[in-house]
Amino acid sequence: MLLHIGKLRFFDANMIPSRIFLVSAFRVLEEGGLRGLLDLLRREVQSHEASILVLDGLVSVEETAGSPREYKKFIHELQAQAALAACTIFLLTGTPSPPIAVEHTMVDGVMQLQSELYGRRAERHLEVYKMRGTGYLRGQHSFRITDEGLVVYPRTEALLRLPSTHPTPNGPPIETGLAKLDRMAGGGFPRNSTALLTGPPGIGKTTLGLHFLSRCDEDCPGLHFGFYETPQAVAAKANALGMPLSGLVEREHVEILWQPATEGILDEACHRLLDAVRRRRVRRLFIDGLEGFERLTTDRERLGHIFAAITNELSALGVTTVYTSEADLIGSVSGLPISQLPLQGVSCIAEIILVMRYVELRAQLHRVLAVLKVRDSLIDPAFHRFTMTSTGITIDEDASGAEQILADAAHQHNFSNLGVLRTSRAGQN
Repeated sequence: MLLHIGKLRFFDANMIPSRIFLVSAFRVLEEGGLRGLLDLLRREVQSHEASILVLDGLVSVEETAGSPREYKKFIHELQAQAALAACTIFLLTGTPSPPIAVEHTMVDGVMQLQSELYGRRAERHLEVYKMRGTGYLRGQHSFRITDEGLVVYPRTEALLRLPSTHPTPNGPPIETGLAKLDRMAGGGFPRNSTALLTGPPGIGKTTLGLHFLSRCDEDCPGLHFGFYETPQAVAAKANALGMPLSGLVEREHVEILWQPATEGILDEACHRLLDAVRRRRVRRLFIDGLEGFERLTTDRERLGHIFAAITNELSALGVTTVYTSEADLIGSVSGLPISQLPLQGVSCIAEIILVMRYVELRAQLHRVLAVLKVRDSLIDPAFHRFTMTSTGITIDEDASGAEQILADAAHQHNFSNLGVLRTSRAGQN
């Protein structure tokens, strides 16, 4: 046991035997039975004035007991010893799922650790079935065994059932970093709000997020939390656009966190995000790629509850958040009306929704942007054409350019359909 545990960083060999005492009780159990084991545990607890006793291998005690009654009597007397010595006892054993062993009705708390397979992927869970006198979090909580030991990530939606603090009063709107977008949104984004930015790959969602973070300073720290691009790649993109992100990172006004979506735990990513927000007192948050959360989860039905809990917590902490989400590329270039928004669990709680689209016209792809809604604001709902330049995004002041492009694209689409219809009828004739 010492050989294995010695590889973990939390282990301190100097605590043995000054603070931690290891006793092998198997021979005593074989020769003296349950009574001999009780006497041994009482003597060891008293002689060392132990405050914690870990009895590993309770299944051996159950196998040694002559009857269920004798086993229950052992548990009862062990509890009495713990109360007299003011000692907390941990009983470790294997158990079926869910646990229904006889001792579980007698002890003060029952926790179960298990590992489950999801396809080829395995995830460890901890569940508290019973804990007398406490308001514990029910359900399965994910955990890892790391070099630091066992790290538990409580279910985000249970931990944040209510926000940790009360929301602060709203102030003036937050600038987006794009003056035209501010005007389209009715003066900017409301403070402590959540914005959903949806569009196909390559349309400019990350660039818009970088514009949003470019307004950060010492009094308004920012955080870039992404799933697909490393901090180096994000910084290189910002530098290519002439944005001051690198300087903001060096002055610690902005932090870039990368959360790979290839393998991980959903609640771990949520905890990492919220820890960074609280640690740096973040006021502007850009989450690039909501699909990353979807790839990490083993239960997609949780996503709506988790997004709602995180959104409420971020709002209470005074954070203005911009999420990005991928939209269908093929549907976006057709020039047809906007299709159903992705990730409905987010779109229904977002106070701001922005749509970026491609419009295909005469062998060229044009980019357009529209504000669908902004909480309690009068918006400009028209599509505006925008271009990607060496300094980032430039939005047309007038909506006429986008209007002409969309009209021509719709006419071209209808003409193409008419040609197909005529060809089909000719074939029938």
